[in-house]
Amino acid sequence: MAGVGAADSAGALEKQVTEALSRLDLEARVRLLTGASFWRTWPSPEAGLRTMVLSDGPAGVRGERCDEREPSANLPCPSALAATWDEPLLGAVGRLLAAQARAKGVDVVLGPTVNLHRSPLGGRHFECLSEDPLLTARVGGALVRGIQAGGVAATVKHYVANESETDRFTVDVRVDERALREVYLAPFETLVREAGAWAVMAAYNSVAGATMTENALLRGPLKDEWGFDGLVVSDWIATRSTVPAALAGLDLVMPGPWGPWGPALVGAVRDGSVPAEVVEDKARRLLRLAARVGALTDPAGPGPADDTGADDTGAKDAGARDAGADPAGPHARDLLRRAAAGGMVLLRNEDGLLPLPGAGTPGGIRRIAVVGPNATLPRGQGGGSATVFPPHLVGPADGLRAALGDGVEVVTATGVRAEPWPAPLSTANARDPESGEPGVRVRFFDADGNVLLGERRLSGRLMFMDDPVLARSARVEVTALLTARASGRHPLGFAGMGRFSLRAHPASAGATGTGTGTDVSVAAGVETVLYDDTLEPPDGDIVAAFLRPPVWWGGVDLTAGTEVLVTLRHDPPAGMPVASFALLGEEPSPTGPRELETAVELAASADVAVVVVGTSDRVESEGVDRGGLDLPAEQDELVRRVAAVNPRTVVVVNAGAPVLLPWRELVPAVLLSWFPGQEFGAALADVLLGRAEPGGRLPTTWPARAEDCPVWSVTPVDGALDYTEGIHVGYRGWSRRATAAAADGPAAPVGSGLAASPPAPAYPFGHGLGYTTWAYESLDAPAVLAPDEPLRVQVTVRNSGDRPGRTVVQAYLSRGDSAVERPALWLVGFATADVAPGQRATVSVEIAPRAFQHWRPALGGDGGGAGGWSTEPGTFTLLVGPSSARLALRRDVVVAS
Repeated sequence: MAGVGAADSAGALEKQVTEALSRLDLEARVRLLTGASFWRTWPSPEAGLRTMVLSDGPAGVRGERCDEREPSANLPCPSALAATWDEPLLGAVGRLLAAQARAKGVDVVLGPTVNLHRSPLGGRHFECLSEDPLLTARVGGALVRGIQAGGVAATVKHYVANESETDRFTVDVRVDERALREVYLAPFETLVREAGAWAVMAAYNSVAGATMTENALLRGPLKDEWGFDGLVVSDWIATRSTVPAALAGLDLVMPGPWGPWGPALVGAVRDGSVPAEVVEDKARRLLRLAARVGALTDPAGPGPADDTGADDTGAKDAGARDAGADPAGPHARDLLRRAAAGGMVLLRNEDGLLPLPGAGTPGGIRRIAVVGPNATLPRGQGGGSATVFPPHLVGPADGLRAALGDGVEVVTATGVRAEPWPAPLSTANARDPESGEPGVRVRFFDADGNVLLGERRLSGRLMFMDDPVLARSARVEVTALLTARASGRHPLGFAGMGRFSLRAHPASAGATGTGTGTDVSVAAGVETVLYDDTLEPPDGDIVAAFLRPPVWWGGVDLTAGTEVLVTLRHDPPAGMPVASFALLGEEPSPTGPRELETAVELAASADVAVVVVGTSDRVESEGVDRGGLDLPAEQDELVRRVAAVNPRTVVVVNAGAPVLLPWRELVPAVLLSWFPGQEFGAALADVLLGRAEPGGRLPTTWPARAEDCPVWSVTPVDGALDYTEGIHVGYRGWSRRATAAAADGPAAPVGSGLAASPPAPAYPFGHGLGYTTWAYESLDAPAVLAPDEPLRVQVTVRNSGDRPGRTVVQAYLSRGDSAVERPALWLVGFATADVAPGQRATVSVEIAPRAFQHWRPALGGDGGGAGGWSTEPGTFTLLVGPSSARLALRRDVVVAS
């Protein structure tokens, strides 16, 4: 794995690493193997090593300071990126991530996440790429190459079998050896061996009884078999032992400076429990990573100061000069807009409703109603460690207004509230009591009540990581002035974990009623305590509660013009440098039936109704799995009511993972936008108006009913989660049932009392419409293939429509007479083609020999021993088409003995 630039040949890099390593004794080597702080590693001046900075990065690089004053480019969520099936585009996205990282002084990006969409209930489904290992590997590889081309390390995570969040610290995943190799390890293998990933993150969960930071899978296959020469870093606070973790293959414990290594690991080396060569290898890997990202210099030259605040302004200055370093700059905005549109999946488009005609054209629109909870509160991202503070979020209505101009009226309504609590305060509705400027005032107090720091913030949502002022604080206070613009119930609340009090000091009388507690009253001119208690994490997961804190909310009845001083006080644990909480508040709005009727009335009066439904960063988040697939609240009813009054209804689904769409046959158009990042509304307008084609194809199957999913439960039983489906994950499970039913004969008539047809998904894997039509005309492939020979396929497609378009040519294999269990079909390759109307294109798809192989488990099937890849001679069927359910071309290919 070469470093960046011609001078960084493998030999020169290794020489540099060896020289640096020789300058470190045992204690110095061990010191490097635990983080210096939450995000930083230790520097070593004697080795020429500066500190390295790690940062979360699946949907944008957050950086060390996570707040709105240092915003990050907010990418479409990874499931949206995978939906593009566009490796060059994702390579560009990776390079943007590298530019963002350099601008923030970040050396190591913690992403991409290449766990699979095993069950739609997985809380981090949106943060993963696909249910298919090949698609995950291909698009993940493009991201890794793009990031590392910029001299920033990509960290492939979470190794391995971390497909759900329930009991993630303690769950033992039981998966058979063949499924582990062919499905769950496969993306990691590709990203290590082919994309050359520089780092891998070990997960929280256990596999086969051993937690992943102590699991032999870190040695084999990762290091021993695949030849991984990079760094294995723990997930945060995942490391629980000294000797077992050191011997298993973990290299870096994060965060620090606490942890089970340090002096204990030095002692284990000296008493012979851990060979010195093991520590040497770990230190070498860390230094190698440092050399690759430019953190290792000539030890004879001036080195960085020996503290965790080593100067990294050079890296930041270099990053600031990069195209894309500014998250609100034209390069970033244009690329993210194209990526968002490229991932949007047109699920349904009856009678060609989309693209919409513009104003002044035949049938052109003069008035659009944009309604729904995600129309007025759009969601650009999911929750957890993938969350960033974007520079802006373009909403659906704003995007359409900017695209259509003054000639078209765009009206909006919420319709239903998807979440009952208010949003964080912002510059739109709050003022700093001290300066009078938009925003909130945050003050830090020591134990004697002295103000350590006071500052104006632009958002009521606050996140502190490794904050030295917070670590010295006994109390943090957030205050804001709110002026009621209308009379009515004003929701107020907070999100957080620990001890809080929420107080209101109104200038006129009113009354409050809480959403989660006891009613209280507020008297004029008197500070009233709305809440004074402790909020505990609901399931004991401290990390999840930090990223997705519990919520309390209430309300204050105010008359228009009333000014209220709201104060949120938090008592952080002594010495704790980490906290996450938010002060929430909104204007009153219609609720219940009236809110729904307003949206329906607007839709009825419009030429086109765009209903934006979806989930949120609390429904889809790290730390918690979903309880079901229904859209929250009364969103389904909203869609039905709007569809009944406007035959030109487009439903936009703003979610990162599958949701049920029981009304899908009632509306002419359904567009899946995913969590599309900061340019949501701009990309949506491009797609709805035909300025960009919806380029997405589903990277995961969308079910019609929850009970139809081949894999459903993510809840461990007696501490274990059994992957009983084996290799039949996602569309493989759906097609397996369909194939089995077909082999049993025709379906029984409805009402006969006999078995009915197997359930079909709402939308199959690979599905996605565009704004043109396609004819898949011919398939050319050799009839006979040697066992280790790649299969090179030529597919001719014709754009049979009247608009230019893009198709994703998907190739699958099946094997009907196999001596081993196989999926009914499995994806083996894909390629894209952009073709003008009426024109043909010949598309090349290369299929690797691995596609024909299966894993032969070792005796005992425990992952050790002499297992290996095996090619079964015989006839495979190659199937090609635009989705897993539309495979019009086929050819038998014989793999020779």
